[in-house]
Amino acid sequence: MSYQNPIPDYQLLADRKQEYMKYESSQKLTWCEGCGNFGIQKALERALVLEGITTNNVLMCFDIGCHGNGSDKIAGIGGYTLHGLHGRIISAAAGAALANPRIKVVAEAGDGGTFSEGPGHLIHAVRSNYPMLFILHNNENYGLTTGQASAMTRKGYPMNGSPDGVGAEPINACDFVLGLKPSFVARAFSNDVSHMTDVLRAGLRHNGFAFVEVLQTCPTYNKATPEPWYWDKLRPVDQIKGYDASNLKMAREAAQDMDKEIKVGVLYQDKNSVNFLERLPGRKGIKTALVDEVKAFDIAKLIGPYR
Repeated sequence: MSYQNPIPDYQLLADRKQEYMKYESSQKLTWCEGCGNFGIQKALERALVLEGITTNNVLMCFDIGCHGNGSDKIAGIGGYTLHGLHGRIISAAAGAALANPRIKVVAEAGDGGTFSEGPGHLIHAVRSNYPMLFILHNNENYGLTTGQASAMTRKGYPMNGSPDGVGAEPINACDFVLGLKPSFVARAFSNDVSHMTDVLRAGLRHNGFAFVEVLQTCPTYNKATPEPWYWDKLRPVDQIKGYDASNLKMAREAAQDMDKEIKVGVLYQDKNSVNFLERLPGRKGIKTALVDEVKAFDIAKLIGPYR
C-alpha cells in the first residue's frame, strides 16, 4: 500500500450499531472470494450510517450484473431495494428521486450495463443533474456472464469471447463524465473501504447527480488488474499539493492516467450545484414532493363514450 487514508469515525459507527445492523441481511453473500463487491457494500453501509441515513430513508437501485446480487443482501430490516433491467437502472432511480426527494436514492451498475447498454441514460442523468448517488462498479468485464470484454476492458488483454485480445481502446469513465459538465465526479478503489466510505459520504451529501467510479477487483475473470496492481498506482487527489476539486480542467487532467498514477478521491465538485427539480420554473415556491401531489382522478367521463 503506497498511501495512508484517515480512518472513518468508527466510534460513531459503534454508537450507531443498531442502525448499522439493519443494513445487514440474513441472505448469504454469493460473490467470488476476493470480489470487490464485498468492500463496496460495506463502504456504502458505513457511509449511509455515518450520514445518519436510516434504512427506511434510502432506496437502493441495482442494475443487472454481479453487483446486482446485493439487492437482497443489504437493507435487510425495513429497507427498500429495486433490481432493474440491464443498463436501465439510472432512469428508474431518477424517477424515484424526482418523485420523492425526501428519500435518498442510490443506484449501482456495472461497466458493461452503464457504458454498453445504457450510456444514453448516464449522459442525460449527468446533464439533467438528477438528485441521486450513482456508483459505477468498474471491474473491466462482464463478470456475471463469465468474463466477456466490456467497454472498459484494457486493450490487448484476452477475455472470454475475445481470446486474441481486445482491439478497441477502453473508455475512461471519469474523463467521459467530466466531458459532460457534471456537478460531481469521484473515483475510489473497492479494496480501500476507508477511503471509499469518505468518497461515498461526499456523494451522498451532494445536491445533484453524484457519479462515483469504483475501480473493482475481479479475481475470477480479470487477471489484468489484480489487487496488488492497484496499490502501487493509486494517489488520492487530496494529497496533491494545490489540487482544486472545483477546477474542471484540473479534474480532467487528473482523470487521464489509468496506468501509472491513478487519481482517486473527489476529482470534481460544484458545491453550488442546483439539481433538476430546483431548476424547474414550474416548481418554484412549491413545498410538496411529486409523490404528495398524486391524486385519484375519475376517468368515467373520459371512457364513457367508449363503453
